[in-house]
Amino acid sequence: MAAQNNAPLPDGLKIAGYRIVKKIASGGFSIVYLAYDEDGNAVAIKEYLPSSLALRQWGELAPAISPENLPTFRIGLKCFFEEGRALARIAHPNVVSVINFFRANETVYMVMAYESGRSLQEHILRRRDKGEKPLVSEKFIRKMFRHVMNGLREVHTHKLLHLDLKPANIYLRADGTPILLDFGAARQTLRSDSPKLYPMYTPGFAPAELYERNGNLGPWTDIYSIGASIFACMVGAPPQPVDQRKVNDKMEGHFRKLEGLYSPELIQVVRWCLMIDPLQRPQSVFAVQRALMEPVQEEEVSVRDMVTRKIRNVFFTHIQFRRKPESNPDTTIQENTQ
Repeated sequence: MAAQNNAPLPDGLKIAGYRIVKKIASGGFSIVYLAYDEDGNAVAIKEYLPSSLALRQWGELAPAISPENLPTFRIGLKCFFEEGRALARIAHPNVVSVINFFRANETVYMVMAYESGRSLQEHILRRRDKGEKPLVSEKFIRKMFRHVMNGLREVHTHKLLHLDLKPANIYLRADGTPILLDFGAARQTLRSDSPKLYPMYTPGFAPAELYERNGNLGPWTDIYSIGASIFACMVGAPPQPVDQRKVNDKMEGHFRKLEGLYSPELIQVVRWCLMIDPLQRPQSVFAVQRALMEPVQEEEVSVRDMVTRKIRNVFFTHIQFRRKPESNPDTTIQENTQ
């Protein structure tokens, strides 16, 4: 079955104690709704509905699934459900909070805390449209991605991978703190079971192993996407897709253009994360965090030297002002400074 647009659940529908307000997002594997629980709290409900396997017409609740697609649909449904259960065990301020999950309409729903804010992608595009230079400040990048990686470390601790990290899936709360959204583990499992479902990656943000049917996935897979997301903050666009890089890698030219806008240390961290060979990348999120926390040596030295020079100038000028009058009492400060 070719991918098609599935009709969302109708506004106002009551399901499992929640009232659907409206659809707020949709993709190839799910539809997300704004809803309210019985106490009037806003929640986000994510419905498993892969458009390449199931079709729901307007006015219907349950999707139509052909017999040939049913086994794959059920595998994905099981993975989606288990992913929800795993995420529900994670309580971290930088990971989306899953508060419930349930079955209905022959599919599965994940209920998450609703947060007001905007995606990192929206933040980047707004600044790009304003012509900001640098596009996103290094201070913002270091601080924000430190929080992102705190959340990602917690995810990896629970034996999960994100597999779809990109600015669109990093949500910024109103106070600027980030949340990881839209984990791709279920869709990745689907991709490995059915060749009909590729591509399940986002070109530019996905490493080489996600292009392969049975690629060796691990923390290094998400780390490539972290580097790609930082690069997008710096440039306003994703890196060159990895399949193109294997033929003609143009990334070094992009890195050179960033010199002077960002520190060599930050550029080097991004270069490291974006290595095509997984073994040449950082093997843990902690290694990336540690690299981002390294002091910017050149900047620190130049600031220190500048302060030292200012102190010396003030000191020696003060000595001059005190000594000059001894030889010529009529000399003015203006004459000393000429």
